[in-house]
Amino acid sequence: MAEILFVTWDGGGNVPPALGIAAELRRRGHGVRFLGHATQRDAIAGSGFDFEAFATAKPFSSVETNSPPRMLALFSDKAIGRDTLAEAARRATDVVVVDCLLIGALRACADAGLTYVTLEHLFDGYLRGAWLKGPMGLAAKAKGLRPRAAWDSAALTVVASLRELDPGHARAHTSSTVWTGPVLTEPAPHDLGSHDPAVLVSLSTYNYAGMVASLQSILDATAGLDARVMVTTGPVVDPSELRAAANQEVHRFVAHDELMPAMSLVVGHGGHATTMRALAHDLPLVVMPMHPMLDQPVVGRQVEAAGAGRTVKKSASADELRPVIEELLADGPHRPAAARLGALIRECRGTATAADRILALVPNGVPAP
Repeated sequence: MAEILFVTWDGGGNVPPALGIAAELRRRGHGVRFLGHATQRDAIAGSGFDFEAFATAKPFSSVETNSPPRMLALFSDKAIGRDTLAEAARRATDVVVVDCLLIGALRACADAGLTYVTLEHLFDGYLRGAWLKGPMGLAAKAKGLRPRAAWDSAALTVVASLRELDPGHARAHTSSTVWTGPVLTEPAPHDLGSHDPAVLVSLSTYNYAGMVASLQSILDATAGLDARVMVTTGPVVDPSELRAAANQEVHRFVAHDELMPAMSLVVGHGGHATTMRALAHDLPLVVMPMHPMLDQPVVGRQVEAAGAGRTVKKSASADELRPVIEELLADGPHRPAAARLGALIRECRGTATAADRILALVPNGVPAP
């Protein structure tokens, strides 16, 4: 039996892929535990995993308003690296699976000679492009953490994304880099014409400025539409802050996998996890990025380039949004484009593939059943 430590942080879409792979490893009989921010304890322990909070790293919460300097400090925090080494030493550990953005932890694992895996929960092309060349990557370099070397020194890089959509897929990589496909429960193929029109609206579980205004614009754009509209606000936005019409329901949380089989369209913020889940259900998307410095605009451009959706501005008015939503809610070339991507995602078996590759690093790992 292998002992595997996951090192994560309190973000949004970065956590579900880690939990999905961890659950598959546990199902195969391996020991799995997590190290992360104290604010993650309930969610991760509630999923049945042992959890330890960072002992010395600064606290962090995704529901607070976090400035760019705070994000810079998080990703380049050497204390997270020290806490990772301490946890790996506290209990026997065969492999450490580290979130790709925690450069301090990756650097510490590399310098200590641990067997570690980089988990990329976004497009590799964004990570090694705009992120590395932007303020986040530059801050890590300034602290001597050498992000690219930390990624490339990993025993394995798991890119939990669809290679065809990733703008970095053609770039030269180490032989240890593998696109496993998104980590999710593969749904059945979806015939969008088999049910009444319906729209799922979900912007983020992370606290981005202006989300209430953006959600209200989407609600105003879809009010009176010949479609059912389901809105999930997440932990940041209180549903009572929003005005809803008769054809709309607003909830803080409903599992998207429960909703998507009856949806015709997703309006989202371009978060990688939500976008891949929507495509896995063969759903076209309207992408409204919430932050220009993150991967959301890249995700939107790639979806649009593939013909499976459209990108709109965060400031778009209801009058600007309505015709876009109406177009994508109706039948058209965007539906087969989304279905083609959905079929590719389902074929990847991302969760099982990621678990297979991680276990291949471990002498006492076992083949996939």
